[in-house]
Amino acid sequence: MTSFNPMQMPIHSVAEEMALEEFRLHIDFLRQRFQMDLPWQPEETEESKLNTSGVFKPASVLIPLVVREHGVQILLTQRAAHLHHHAGQISFPGGRVDDTDLSPLHTALREAEEEIGLQEQQVEFLGQLPAYYTGTGFVVTPMVALVHPPLDLRSDPFEVASIFEVPLDFLMNPRHHQRREVTLPNGLGRRQFYAMPYQEYFIWGATAGMLRNLFHFLRADVSL
Repeated sequence: MTSFNPMQMPIHSVAEEMALEEFRLHIDFLRQRFQMDLPWQPEETEESKLNTSGVFKPASVLIPLVVREHGVQILLTQRAAHLHHHAGQISFPGGRVDDTDLSPLHTALREAEEEIGLQEQQVEFLGQLPAYYTGTGFVVTPMVALVHPPLDLRSDPFEVASIFEVPLDFLMNPRHHQRREVTLPNGLGRRQFYAMPYQEYFIWGATAGMLRNLFHFLRADVSL
């Protein structure tokens, strides 16, 4: 459980890149981008250094891009307050890999159905982003997919407190990517982390880190 309140940490800086062009937010480009072999650089974070054991358990999440008439939305959840890992935080549907899972995609789809009732037949898999190492000892494979309404979602109250959507153009605009800084206890030093506040939701940590990598992936130079 987090030993500090990230919402109370001061804003150190705001990311300086340009917002994604509108064409990069359309479903046709999203499909095409995952078929392109373009050079891009995932962003390194300091989060993995918080895991002093050096052991990372495999996990997988689904980054659901919901196709709406008014534009693509990213579906997120707020985790239940009593959970041992990331309690109350904003996250993607997903979880640790089970022994019976056949692939990272299988894990992400199974967890999404268990947590929010998302049906596999409504999911159009696009591709995956690089693994993300969390401070709580997980190596997470993000699986990106289009999700086609109508949706009849229902949250598992044991794991999920709420389900909501954020416009893709909001999250892919670096003006909304805050860098915050905290001094950690027990000699762990100072750490920076990303935060992307949206309405009453405070998106930060691993979720914000994976969104930053999605941003870098989508802004790769398609003219090369």
